[in-house]
Amino acid sequence: MKDSPIDEHALMNTRSVYTSARVFPMLPLKLSHNLSSLNPGEDRLALVCEMHFSKEGALEKSLIYRALVHNRAQLAYDATSDWLEGNGDLPKSALAVAGLDAQLRKQDALAKVLRVRRHESGSLEFDIFQPRASFVDEAISEIKQQPHNRARQLIEEFMIATNGCTSRFLANAGIYSIRRVVRSPEKWLRIVRLALDYGYVLPDQPNAQVLEKFLAKQHREDPIRFPDLSLEIVKLMGSGEYIAEKPSEHPIGHFGLAVSDYMHSTAPNRRYPDIITLRLIKSVLAGKSAPYTIQELKYLAQHCTLQEDAARKVERQLRKSEAALLLKPRVGQSFDGVISGFNDKGTWVRIFDPPVEGKLLNSIDEYPLGTLLRMRLVYTHVQLGFIDFAPI
Repeated sequence: MKDSPIDEHALMNTRSVYTSARVFPMLPLKLSHNLSSLNPGEDRLALVCEMHFSKEGALEKSLIYRALVHNRAQLAYDATSDWLEGNGDLPKSALAVAGLDAQLRKQDALAKVLRVRRHESGSLEFDIFQPRASFVDEAISEIKQQPHNRARQLIEEFMIATNGCTSRFLANAGIYSIRRVVRSPEKWLRIVRLALDYGYVLPDQPNAQVLEKFLAKQHREDPIRFPDLSLEIVKLMGSGEYIAEKPSEHPIGHFGLAVSDYMHSTAPNRRYPDIITLRLIKSVLAGKSAPYTIQELKYLAQHCTLQEDAARKVERQLRKSEAALLLKPRVGQSFDGVISGFNDKGTWVRIFDPPVEGKLLNSIDEYPLGTLLRMRLVYTHVQLGFIDFAPI
């Protein structure tokens, strides 16, 4: 309930913070891990977004309503993806539900079509460097790149489609809502110059479709260096933000997804903007006035943006400390890697095994972005997350 102690607790946290060793939930544990979670074998009150697609992946209609849902099988991304790709058996929890295998195949096929349609419209495809640490008996054992597999792509497509539906639902109601936007890049000309380094010509004005063609080409031709290019483009595009926006003929939209209507609505137990969105939807369904004033929504949008930026800094810092902890016993060893970026603090590199980033000491200007090289680990500082290499 708005302004309740639990609501104030969630607003203070604003989102769950994810680290490899532990999750710090936005809501108290009894809610985040139980009452607000779709646990298997339990009935839960929910808001349902029912979507009807054509065979070509066109959204024909959508409905939003309150319902009681029952989760009959809890599936894991990696095991489900292995089965979809023919590399493993269907998880036992799915085998126990008649027809679930066919349903998963149908969802996977639709997700592929939706993904193709998105990229044809200019939705950008990135391959961001996302290492994740594993622990054994509270000790870090390894770091691996988290794969963006078929099961994750399936959920991603349906979440994007749902967020578009909820955004249009509130737009049709004619009320202010909190939208997730990525503005047209102010640093577009720097993106143009970056593409020229790869021999690709982009137009002088921001164009998501042309940029997506460039990214797809580089992903095919140079997958090893593509994560570093992805990160560079993301930095030049600028981070997303929450804004309070009323439906208009010229919405800001989400440049990265190439859509004009977008918001966060699918994770109310781990993101506060989603709670706000669902409260607005419930007010429309009940025929009541919006539970927030325009000024409240503007404040909340700014607050959520700032808190999200702070949480991401914490997550990044912990990833650096995890990597420094894993590599601490290996000071003096040599690694293969690639020049991954530059800033006012120096030259940065990414080694392949384990997938870890660090700073290159004594670097010279002759190393362009994407240069492959052999380097030696010379220093780590776990608390600060420092990892320093020297070229061989």
